Amino acid sequence: MEFRRTAAVTLAALALTAAGAGAQTGTYTLDPAHTSVGFKARHMMINDVRGTFDKVDGTIVFDAKNIANSTVSVTIETASVNTRVENRDNDLRSDKFFDAAKHPTITFQSKKIVKKGEQWVAVGDLTMRGVTKEIELPFTISGPVANPWGKTVIAVAASTEINRQDFGVSWNKTLDAGGVLVGDTVKIEIEAEAQKQES
Repeated sequence: MEFRRTAAVTLAALALTAAGAGAQTGTYTLDPAHTSVGFKARHMMINDVRGTFDKVDGTIVFDAKNIANSTVSVTIETASVNTRVENRDNDLRSDKFFDAAKHPTITFQSKKIVKKGEQWVAVGDLTMRGVTKEIELPFTISGPVANPWGKTVIAVAASTEINRQDFGVSWNKTLDAGGVLVGDTVKIEIEAEAQKQES
């Protein structure tokens, strides 16, 4: 009798866990008020300059039972670049860098989610300035949790490095003392919240 009671309790707990995971599975959209897509690049070989993109949209199809089945799609408006210096931002929007007039968006579309050790990695296509390259985007995911308004929310933190030359962002200037004005390696840093959409 005791064994049967224990088994019944265990099966009930597993059923509740599965039901909870099922309720958390679904389509989540990025919350722009709590999402930051930032970058930094070396300036004059001695200092990092940081910036963000102020307009970002995205969708995460989150499978709480099997994260590997999840997908992510993000669109960034290149003209929304913000380094807090107007002249520099205008340069970044110009054809020297992002060429926002011809290429108004930067996109990322995942192709698969894989586990590498203890780290989840989104493998997908990054398209910038009309060039598409496959990149790996290691990430961590927190939640789901209920926010104060009863909505289900997840949070994602991710970072990676790319070479801007791979995407045709090649403008530079040689310094008199040696080296270049802008480094080729760009670090991308993402902190995002996404809210589950009602079915």
